[in-house]
Amino acid sequence: MSVVKRANSKFWYIHFQFNGETYIRSSRTTNKKVAEHMEVELKAKVHSQKFLGKKERVKFQTAFNHYKESKKGIASYANLLAHENVLRRLLPFNKYIDEFTSYDLEKFKRDRIAEGVGAEIIKYGLLLIRGTCKHAKKLGFLVAELEFPQLKMPKSSLRYLSNGEEQRLLKELDPKREGQGLPNWANRSDELMRSMQDAHDLVILLLDTGARYSEIANIAWEKINLQERTINLWRSKVENETVLYMTDRVYAVLVRRAENRNLKYVFTNRVGTARGYCTQAIRKAILRAGLQNCRVHTLRHTLASRLIQNGMSVYEVREILGHSDIKTTMRYAHLESRQVTSKARDVINRVNQRNG
Repeated sequence: MSVVKRANSKFWYIHFQFNGETYIRSSRTTNKKVAEHMEVELKAKVHSQKFLGKKERVKFQTAFNHYKESKKGIASYANLLAHENVLRRLLPFNKYIDEFTSYDLEKFKRDRIAEGVGAEIIKYGLLLIRGTCKHAKKLGFLVAELEFPQLKMPKSSLRYLSNGEEQRLLKELDPKREGQGLPNWANRSDELMRSMQDAHDLVILLLDTGARYSEIANIAWEKINLQERTINLWRSKVENETVLYMTDRVYAVLVRRAENRNLKYVFTNRVGTARGYCTQAIRKAILRAGLQNCRVHTLRHTLASRLIQNGMSVYEVREILGHSDIKTTMRYAHLESRQVTSKARDVINRVNQRNG
């Protein structure tokens, strides 16, 4: 038997050669008999993989961790981490990846639609699952042949909130609001009051900065300068940084939150780390407010639309939104065109009045 002890470890190590390759594994046990039994199993597994074409099985959770590790350092890594909780909540993470079925993927899609999530976000979640499967296959694991569900990407007019819709949304997010299923204010737990206040404050910041959800939800206090009223916003998706000046209501929110600041992040989860991807309270408020075809990303569209409707150019708005490509900002171009044509009307009216 080829089990050996190493000077720097109390465990037995399995060490053997097979078909010209050397295999070294820690048995993670101090029992030599157990280690020898593990060696027999490992040799059998290697033989099956090399000569019988049998591949090793892996659970989805392990495969996803491998995939996540391979993506460290890329621009979208933070976005991947933000979606991890959603995948863990809706997918059978402890299931072997070769046991996954197309039904699991279809159920994931249906569950996300039922939560009111937009097609683009659902598509991103499916891309993470597909990426996990492809990476596991690349590593030599056994992977099921899956048919991924199709998503029809809606081609609709740009959705943004009117002033009235914004007020309805903020009313439904009011931390002191009364409603069905809510305890009276005096009987609410500290955690419930914190989560309601966070959802309200987060929406204020999203409305007035036009930032992506993850950029604000996970921002650290070190990026906030209350003296200069600025926010140093790092945009991991496009790897650039924008200095944003606070509106009066953003400043008021951050000053209030700074009074009880004792953690690294402006918004946190229950254990005090970065909030992560947690939009359920906001999405429920959107539904209560009766806002059709509206999602969290609509708040970003709202800021951009208001800026253009009030005289800023597409190129100026590009800087505010942090787009790396002007083509992305051009979706708002029709609003700028409307401003231009209305100005043209006013010019002609003045000319006609002078000539009349």
